[in-house]
Amino acid sequence: MNYELRLYLDQLTAKSAPIELKKTYARAIYIVEGSLAIKNGVSTRLTLSKNSAISIPESFIFSGGSVDATILRWELVKESEGANKILSARSTMLLAGKLSLGDLSNYLIRCDKVEFPPEGEALTHKHQGGGIRCLLFGSINIHTLGNIHSHFPLEAWFEAGPDPVYAAADKVLASAFARVMILPKMLIGGKSSIEYVNAEDLNKPKTQRYQIFIDELIQK
Repeated sequence: MNYELRLYLDQLTAKSAPIELKKTYARAIYIVEGSLAIKNGVSTRLTLSKNSAISIPESFIFSGGSVDATILRWELVKESEGANKILSARSTMLLAGKLSLGDLSNYLIRCDKVEFPPEGEALTHKHQGGGIRCLLFGSINIHTLGNIHSHFPLEAWFEAGPDPVYAAADKVLASAFARVMILPKMLIGGKSSIEYVNAEDLNKPKTQRYQIFIDELIQK
C-alpha cells in the first residue's frame, strides 16, 4: 500500500490553548526548542523539553509549555490523506516522502539524532528503510544519485533507503539532524539500519554519533 511520511514544523507560544491531533498510523514528535505539555487519555500528563521526543500514534491533546516551543512532528499516513496542519499554531508541512509498505505490523518507527563534529562525514551508505531528516544546527551536504544538496537549520530532506548516500558536515561548526525512519521490525532494539556500500569503509573510524529517542513497533 502507498503511504506518506510527512514532517511538520509546529511553533507554539508559551501556555498556548490546547490542540487535539487525530489518530494516525505512527507519529513522532521531537522538541527543537522550548517545552510542550501533553495530555494523553484521562490521567496521563507530561511535559517534554528541548532534545526529547515521544511517539503518540493515537489522538491526544497538547499545548505550549512554560516557554515558546518549536517542534518537529512526523506522521505516517495514507498517501491520499489530507494535511494535518494545526490551525491555531504556526504549522508548516516541510516535506512528504512516499513509502510503499506491506503489513504495517512488520515495521517499526525510529526517531533519533545524528551528530557530527566539524568536518565530520557519513561514508557512502544505504538504509533498510525510508525516512525524513531535518537539520538542527550546522550545515550538511548530501551526495546522492549524482547530485549534491546543501541543507541548513530546519531544512528537511527525504532518503528512500536503497539509494547510496554520502554526507559531509560543516567544516567549521558541529552539525546535527533529527530523523524518523520506517524500518523492518527485525531491527527493533536499536539495531543499526545502515549498510556501507564499499567494503573497505566497514572498519574505518566513523565520525557520526547517534542518540535514539523512539524505537517502537507500529501497531495496526
